[in-house]
Amino acid sequence: MHESTTLLVEVGALLLLLGLLGRLSRRVGVSPIPLYLLAGLAFGHGGLLPLNASEEFFAVGAEIGVILLLVMLGLEYSANELVGNLRSAAPAGLIDAVFNALPGFAFALLLGWGWVAAVVLAGVTWVSSSGVIAKVLGDLGRVGNRETPVILSVLVIEDLAMALYLPLVTALLAGVGLVKGGIALAVAVLTVVVVLAVAIRYGHLISAALSAKDPEALLLGVLGLTLLVAGVAAKLQVSAAVGAFLVGIALSGPVAHHATQLLSPLRDLFAAVFFVFFGLVTDPLDMPPVLLPALLLAVVTMGTKLATGWLAARRAGIAEPGRWRAGFALTPRGEFSIVIAGLAVAAAYPVEPRLAALATAYVLITVVTGPMLARLPDLPWFKRWLRRRSAARPPVPVGAAD
Repeated sequence: MHESTTLLVEVGALLLLLGLLGRLSRRVGVSPIPLYLLAGLAFGHGGLLPLNASEEFFAVGAEIGVILLLVMLGLEYSANELVGNLRSAAPAGLIDAVFNALPGFAFALLLGWGWVAAVVLAGVTWVSSSGVIAKVLGDLGRVGNRETPVILSVLVIEDLAMALYLPLVTALLAGVGLVKGGIALAVAVLTVVVVLAVAIRYGHLISAALSAKDPEALLLGVLGLTLLVAGVAAKLQVSAAVGAFLVGIALSGPVAHHATQLLSPLRDLFAAVFFVFFGLVTDPLDMPPVLLPALLLAVVTMGTKLATGWLAARRAGIAEPGRWRAGFALTPRGEFSIVIAGLAVAAAYPVEPRLAALATAYVLITVVTGPMLARLPDLPWFKRWLRRRSAARPPVPVGAAD
């Protein structure tokens, strides 16, 4: 009885604090993710006031949070849209992978962390934060801008790449070796292809089985289906997060629309729990030694992400101001970076212990500075600089390509 009472007190107090932090973040116009991470650091191992009774609750809640983040992301796209974006944005996705995964991989090797940690850190630096970027685009009124589809295409390619990357990393972190890791990747590829094919051909039947007219039944049905598929995917070493993402893709029409509305509050709750849990299991005393490396890595990879967006927008025929907006908008890292680092923390295979602290510091830096950088192209001095650049550029001959 005493333990359950302590659990209620700890969980209630921390959730109340998260609510206040979320309100504060929206007042000052920044993402709440860094504040949630800081709250976890303050109340975790080595923090100011460690919470012990509620750690298991937050561990389970964190896993549900990842699943809900991914199913909600999948609900934003239909299977046909996903396949179409994959075809049109494949070159931009390749540039994105080379420019942003390789710096993380090389950085880990330079630190002497080994190739498994290098593969993990490559994923941390590769993927932008869909949640933070979507919020920034909405806050800045850029949802209808010409460069926004380019940004979304890059994010979709990253999401698809994670469907293949996560099971491979999960296998590597389990220490199963290259052969079994290759088998896990093959199973993941086959699973993704099969689910996409089923979603394209029979997605309407899945949606028809879940009535959009009964909110309670829809909520229970979608949540139950998501957790079931996520659990089966985890059993197949495909990753629960990928299974949840594919469920979201399979749903369409009014069911997907209403499910998004019903699941949004749950997603916000458990996503906050997820970020807090990552902070809880990271010792703040481990962070000062990695702050300088994290800052260096953030500067390098925000530059490479800027180049990614700029080149992708240029390829799509977007004018120079839109290229800069696309590049700066892609710089924040968040959900997936923490998910990947979280896999390393929970792995049975021994991974570099400083990786979690480095990832936390890295995400904090990019998620705070990224939204600020996204505002630069709207500032008067930046617009004047672009006009001077345009005036100084020699005229393009008639008939020449951009």
